[in-house]
Amino acid sequence: MSDPSPFATLWATYALTLGTLSAGFDSAGYEALSRIALVPACAAWLGAVAYAVLRLPRAAWRAQAPAAHTFTAATALIGTGFAAAGWERSAAALLALSALCWTLLLAAGDPGRGGTVFLRCVATQGLAVLGATLAAAESAAWLAHAALVLFWLGLILYCFALFRFAPREVTEGHGDHWLAGGALAVSALAGARLLGADSDRLYLWNDDDHAVLTRVTVALLVLTLVCWVALLTAALMWPRHGYDVRRWAGVFGAAVTAAAALAVAAALDALWLDVVGEVLLWVAVALWLACTAWAIAAARAGSRAGSRAGSRSAGVRSRARR
Repeated sequence: MSDPSPFATLWATYALTLGTLSAGFDSAGYEALSRIALVPACAAWLGAVAYAVLRLPRAAWRAQAPAAHTFTAATALIGTGFAAAGWERSAAALLALSALCWTLLLAAGDPGRGGTVFLRCVATQGLAVLGATLAAAESAAWLAHAALVLFWLGLILYCFALFRFAPREVTEGHGDHWLAGGALAVSALAGARLLGADSDRLYLWNDDDHAVLTRVTVALLVLTLVCWVALLTAALMWPRHGYDVRRWAGVFGAAVTAAAALAVAAALDALWLDVVGEVLLWVAVALWLACTAWAIAAARAGSRAGSRAGSRSAGVRSRARR
């Protein structure tokens, strides 16, 4: 979702989007689809690791902070899928890895004022989602309380990012401005997972704590939907054509909004919201398919253009020799 390295960003964002779709499928009851989505998510995640290790110079790592934050969030969301599948040890390993990446990158921000300023919030709330999910699976109260701290920290980071975000990005941005809504959605998802982690065995929150967390989570979901209406209106009024890797921010946002709606519906036992979440989930799947096809078409067009340029260059060198 950043400009400096589209390859690193593409792999990390693809993994993040599919990991989020996996979480959404699991919340909707489509366990088989959730497991299937994890396969390409893990492949994309490995692609991001391979690119960072083999292709990216160490001097450029800090310049890739947006892609690195995306990778951290992707690691956490894939771990959430593992936890939902019952693979708690693998999920715990990914939690440790994402926590390490998050710690190293927390001070590394994006110097720009585009949508990538929200990525620190996304990474932080991704950790909260995985922590709350594992806390429920392992009955670990300490992990739920740690996730709660991350949840509130993520909201603080969102406020800082909102202050830095340039409003003109809504009409001029190349796609990463959708992260303004996606960060709210993953925050709502984290709040819903924290509510769902509570049980008679753990007794994580008293009535007052539960009420505050419920109100904040619902408010976050409402703000997410309002934000999406505003961003969609801007997209229709100021359309931006042409493929850009940052377009994947919109796909991620749609996927995490669906997952958040489904999680909030489960936490509050709101059947009507469950229907809304499932509709949004299939909209996100359609967007993922469309953006994947768009990315493949753009890659093919770029490859053909490169081949033609190489042929012309070879022809010029051949005539020069004569």
